[in-house]
Amino acid sequence: EQPFDGKPVAIMGASPSALGTGRAQYHLRQCFVFLNGLVLNRPEVMIAQAQNKFDAEGKLTDQTTRDFLATMLAAFAAWVRRVRAG
Repeated sequence: EQPFDGKPVAIMGASPSALGTGRAQYHLRQCFVFLNGLVLNRPEVMIAQAQNKFDAEGKLTDQTTRDFLATMLAAFAAWVRRVRAG
């Protein structure tokens, strides 16, 4: 039994590089095709230069990024509702 089969999935990542996990996320999307996970397409969250956006305790301090994550979470909640509704 496949645990991701037909389930909504959101992908996000943070990286110290300027690309911000773009290549890894592309690969994960390919994997979820095989696993039949239903990936949220937009917005894509690739937090670049993460070392400048988190404090020493790991708390996200960059307000622009926090706002963008809130937008993504709202979109994911809507995606989950849509998938559940069939």
